[in-house]
Amino acid sequence: MKKKILVSLLAVFLTALAGAAFYLNSLLPIITGYAAKNLASAVFVSGRSQAGVEALDLNFSFIRYTRNRVDTAGKTVVSRFLWGSSTAIYREGLGCTLLRGDTETELRGFSYPASAAKAVSRDTLDWPMGNRLADTLVPGIDTKKLNEIAVGLVDKGAYNGHAFAFVVLYRGVPVAERYQQGIGPDTRLLSWSMAKSFTNALTGIMVKDHGWDINQPAGLPEWQNDDRRSITPNHLLQMQSGLEWNEDYGNRSDVTLMLHDEADFAAFAASKPLAHQPGTHWYYSSGSTNVVCRLIRNALNSDEACYRLVREELFARTGMNSAVFETDASGTPVGSSYVYATARDFARFALLYLQDGVFAGERILPEGWVNYTTTPASGSKGGYGSSFWLNRGKEFSNLPETMFYCKGHDGQRIFMLPEQQIAVVVLGYSPKPDNIMDFGRLMDDVVRTIL
Repeated sequence: MKKKILVSLLAVFLTALAGAAFYLNSLLPIITGYAAKNLASAVFVSGRSQAGVEALDLNFSFIRYTRNRVDTAGKTVVSRFLWGSSTAIYREGLGCTLLRGDTETELRGFSYPASAAKAVSRDTLDWPMGNRLADTLVPGIDTKKLNEIAVGLVDKGAYNGHAFAFVVLYRGVPVAERYQQGIGPDTRLLSWSMAKSFTNALTGIMVKDHGWDINQPAGLPEWQNDDRRSITPNHLLQMQSGLEWNEDYGNRSDVTLMLHDEADFAAFAASKPLAHQPGTHWYYSSGSTNVVCRLIRNALNSDEACYRLVREELFARTGMNSAVFETDASGTPVGSSYVYATARDFARFALLYLQDGVFAGERILPEGWVNYTTTPASGSKGGYGSSFWLNRGKEFSNLPETMFYCKGHDGQRIFMLPEQQIAVVVLGYSPKPDNIMDFGRLMDDVVRTIL
């Protein structure tokens, strides 16, 4: 009898052990992929040190236990954990990409099309197209108080965050700016999901300059034999596609699999079945935004045209000349997550939307596009428009309902207050739940100081 019990217990133990090993094995591409991709971009796109990134950005969960090798000559990063490993490579113009399916030789065989945008020295141009600022700031601003806010945020960990960079615009010009040691005005920093708002801008340009109709069905071949055929780009931009999706970053979810274990992010998201009829249910989905990027690439029918849309029609026309919109291994821009830009470039992006889609006197986005962008998606309870977050849901009760903002993982934010002509950019590493920045108090202090 005892022997049978022991055998049964051993069988249960071995089954549990096998299950745990199987699940852990499924996590290895996510663990090593996260480390390799983020370290590679931080080193080769942002110019940060390996030690600094490992001590801060990668110092959590299983990620902290990865062993990372950075090859500065070959511009690759290999990350290992237990028996798993992942490799990320840097390519000029395309940023860093995980090897998933294609070999390094195959990916490096694709070269980024040469940009026809003129090379400019932004230090010789006036703001906003350049970095040259007027000697006198907007009159009536308490610059001393704003500087105290900036120093507290960046240097002293005020507002419960860890900010790398901080920029405040008022009436279109920077009135406060601060950077953590090792970070500067020329450092490209990660957007995370603020990239979704850049996808909104690319879509607006497609509507204005390429005749795209976002209210027509997307037309993906794999959707034609079921109810997914009625999904439109508008549904995807407003997070109302109805596609099944899990956006939980804390486990083996759709979003973590897409970003770290797939070669074609949009194909992975598009393969999901419908959970709701399109337009009837709001649910935040990074996959939806990457499908939009695939649709844009398909509509332009040329990789060169797609990359020119990013580089010339958006970045060059708004002074964001150094920004990088990374792609997945299939070549599609990762509109859900991977824009790298300077703090001033993120401020320029805010200025584009504060000025109703006009930048430096040139209309970039269609008339009425910002109004469309800030119209609440049904089912979002006033909290989301078209790839921008809205304060109509009163997440920030002390701030105007007309405020809208870009929100990225680990505390990336661009706040825009159109009536007050204020924009605030915060970049850094302030992860939930232990160290989430108190953005409400920060914004309240900034607005009160300016107004």
